[in-house]
Amino acid sequence: MATTIKDIAKSLGISHSTVSRALTGSKNVNEKTKEEIFKAVKELNYTPNMSARSLRMDKAYNIGVFFSTIDNGTSAFVFQTVINNVYRNIDKKYNVIVKGIDTYEKNTINPKNYDGILVVSQKVDDDEFIKEILEKEIPLVVINRKVNFDVINIFTDESIGTCKGVEELIKKGHKDIAIIEGIENFDSTKMRRKGYLEAFKKYNIDLNKNLIVNGDFTVKGGYIQAKKIIEKKEYFSAIFAFNDEMAAGAIKALAEKGLKVPDDISILGFDGSEFGEFLTPSITTIKRPIGEIAKIAIDLLFKLINNDENIYDKKIYLQSKLEMGNSIKNLINTQ
Repeated sequence: MATTIKDIAKSLGISHSTVSRALTGSKNVNEKTKEEIFKAVKELNYTPNMSARSLRMDKAYNIGVFFSTIDNGTSAFVFQTVINNVYRNIDKKYNVIVKGIDTYEKNTINPKNYDGILVVSQKVDDDEFIKEILEKEIPLVVINRKVNFDVINIFTDESIGTCKGVEELIKKGHKDIAIIEGIENFDSTKMRRKGYLEAFKKYNIDLNKNLIVNGDFTVKGGYIQAKKIIEKKEYFSAIFAFNDEMAAGAIKALAEKGLKVPDDISILGFDGSEFGEFLTPSITTIKRPIGEIAKIAIDLLFKLINNDENIYDKKIYLQSKLEMGNSIKNLINTQ
């Protein structure tokens, strides 16, 4: 069986992209590494596949942006923010192809069609797709969730941000907190659930499962699920919605029942979407820096495409922060 670039990389304990750059004459590989690579090439009798190399060196001028799903669970805010930042930071001669991972068929990703791919991942099921991209040796950056691959990965720990946000509710006297969770198999749902459970445990607050419902990260979903909570006729003083879209839907459902925010019910959201600032009242939210994440991601993706060796961190962590609006009432001062 013929020796491949991966065989050389494995024998030297380096990445196959470094071997590829050395063999194509890149100046971004140091001389010592080049010497080791060329020595291994000779010892392992490597013969370059010129037709394959030619295909790799021809640019398609296409960047793929793949979301876990587009029509079922990706919020409009996240989608728009990622795409806007891709277009703002991309070389104008490139096209952007936007797709959902849930609609692709296995082994259909063609390296001739993409110079690089940005994956906005929301669930573990995306890992097979990520593996396929890596196997095809297409430059890749994964954002939105932490993955266990040797790949550039930019993410936040949403459980930490959630814990701080729910703590804010608790410190203001809210103990009966209704929760509108997200789609069950999304990592964001699992992390945000972990965060509010940690906050409840820290302040010895009992979990009322009757006040927990599952939404779908849409305004309509938040509206429908908030109505379900209200119809249960159990006391609650606040709603934590797993994103700002669902928080907005919850506000409408409360208003239809004659309940005012925050006078009657307080609201906490997640994401820090711009529209939340312009609602009345403005939404207190846990802001994750999705715009900054997307910008860093596209910058690093082009470094990979251009064989830039100056990438030092593959796992990049950014913090979420609480942004105060006017949707939380302080019950302590009114009791």
